[in-house]
Amino acid sequence: MFVDSHAHIDGEEFDVDRDEVLKRARERGVRAILNVGTGDPRSRVFERAVALAEEHADVYAAVGVHPHDARLFDERASELLQTLAQGSSRVIAWGEIGLDYHYDHSPRDVQREAFARQLCLAREANLPVVIHTREADAETMEILESEYSQTARGGVMHCFGGSYEMAKRALDLNFMISFAGILTFKKAEALRDVARRLPLERVLIETDCPYLAPVPHRGRRNEPAYVVEVAACLAELHNREAAEVGKITGANFTSFFKVEIE
Repeated sequence: MFVDSHAHIDGEEFDVDRDEVLKRARERGVRAILNVGTGDPRSRVFERAVALAEEHADVYAAVGVHPHDARLFDERASELLQTLAQGSSRVIAWGEIGLDYHYDHSPRDVQREAFARQLCLAREANLPVVIHTREADAETMEILESEYSQTARGGVMHCFGGSYEMAKRALDLNFMISFAGILTFKKAEALRDVARRLPLERVLIETDCPYLAPVPHRGRRNEPAYVVEVAACLAELHNREAAEVGKITGANFTSFFKVEIE
């Protein structure tokens, strides 16, 4: 069993062959996918993500305003997200939310405000959060520790690329650490060292497709079937078989998100 804990398969990149993409994933043993809605909250992207999850028994949804779009987070977006979170059992997480100081598509103070507000909304909805952080690790952790340390639901550090010390702080907040295709990249030895040191029982695997295709697919459009390559890399680091790592991380997913995979 493999689970892709973070994907974007509702996007236009998959409009031509989405059914075939899902079929290839199932054929490689991918038993579940968490599809994360992202984009302009006024453009029905979140409704689209939830609709996809409601169409497929092996697809779940997460909704939340990405830091790129924090400038668009307002009361209307807040109400929409709350409605979707409360209205569909297929929504199992709030995200991805956080801070991105690499692109700065939204002003940093606006990002911080939207991040803190959505942490509050996630607590009220009793949903774990999915965190995006890029070149903002210190502030991301400070906000999580000040605004989110009292919740039992925790969250996921998506597409983790930080230090071991950051991972430990996240684990203390009841977070899971999720590794994507970056783990397989030639220059990612520091990240692989972090992965070696973490207990597999606190780890998830993901593709973040259509981005960040793992070796040997790098340069192509990523898709959920390729999460098996991430599992294989993680297995090598822990001297395990890929199938065993798939089983462990899959069980982590079902336990953490409180879902049952058929």
